[in-house]
Amino acid sequence: MTAKTLESLLSEGVQGRAVLVRSDLNVPLADGAVTDDGRIRASLPVLEKLARSGARVLVTAHLGRPKGEPVPEFSLSPVAARMQELSSAPVKRAEDLTGESARSAVAELAEGEILLLENVRFDPRETSKDAAERGALAQELAALTGQSGAYVNDAFGAVHRAHASVADIASQLPAYQGDLVASELQVLKRLTESPERPYTVVLGGSKVSDKLAVIENLLPKADALLIGGGMVFTFLKAQGYGIGGSLVENDELETVKGFLEQAQQKDCRIVLPTDIVMAASFAANAEHEILPVDSLETGAHGADALGLDIGPASAEAFAAEVAASRTVFWNGPMGVFEMEAFSKGTAALAEALTQSEAFTVVGGGDSAAAVRALGFDESGFGHISTGGGASLEYLEGKTLPGIQALGA
Repeated sequence: MTAKTLESLLSEGVQGRAVLVRSDLNVPLADGAVTDDGRIRASLPVLEKLARSGARVLVTAHLGRPKGEPVPEFSLSPVAARMQELSSAPVKRAEDLTGESARSAVAELAEGEILLLENVRFDPRETSKDAAERGALAQELAALTGQSGAYVNDAFGAVHRAHASVADIASQLPAYQGDLVASELQVLKRLTESPERPYTVVLGGSKVSDKLAVIENLLPKADALLIGGGMVFTFLKAQGYGIGGSLVENDELETVKGFLEQAQQKDCRIVLPTDIVMAASFAANAEHEILPVDSLETGAHGADALGLDIGPASAEAFAAEVAASRTVFWNGPMGVFEMEAFSKGTAALAEALTQSEAFTVVGGGDSAAAVRALGFDESGFGHISTGGGASLEYLEGKTLPGIQALGA
């Protein structure tokens, strides 16, 4: 069964119809303002396309983890304000999700206008493990659209969640796959089914445990697996290196040793850093030095030193691997990119991706945030995913509930 597309909905006609769109607007905030609007900008094309076609567009989305109750700091009000600044269509906001404010706002919504409902996770039924509770919320959301309503899932960052507004709603309304979700799936299928070779996977981030399944699934498919970030220290310790006070998951050492053995059997090269930026403490102004991986505990701060970034020689080697590749998937920063002193490894990798002739995919989450925070032009990458967790689960070979609900 193939999911119905947004184009098929538009061909049916949406003039005057209320269309409920699940968008991913889970953006970072500071002092009541959006600090990274990447997901908002990625969501607007579908909303504007529907609005231009005369639909009355209702948008449901989550922000943060408010644990099923209204929390002012997780209100979508700042998101609505930023949407209005960026959107070619009028954007209005409801004070609640399915209550009196939402119903009144829907009744007053004109063709071509967008209405952002309040944070769907303010309702505990959204994430409930009870199917009946989720179903009841889905019915209330569907009721907002009236007799001729439709549902579009364009929130790729949420499709790995079996939530009311992601999965259950698809049984309450005619359901369609948004363009953003469709493009994400197209890219991920290309990575897993027909990557042009050499195919290089670059993984970073803090914990190797977060990437176990994706490593296992990609080892037989990739030609090279480059490891950076905090997760590298579990690999280094598994090889017998001293790592000082660096982050390590001792309970995953045997698993990592198994990966190193499997890589040789499956003809996939696991490439680890040869030098590390070791710091006196986890602080932006911490004293730091570059040490080879076989001497990480011999520097000025001895066995208390913390590894916070890959070193320049490693960054250069990783860049060379990228340059020699035809397909590259990157998920997870190479170091603590939020601190300037420990951002150079991530910046060097991102720069290499922009210079590469390969099909390059930035796997969402912290990687996408790093690209924007470090000032890179997003057009320099083949694809920047809007869903880090969803991308990884797809690459792990898992079924994504939001996609399954659409019949894809």
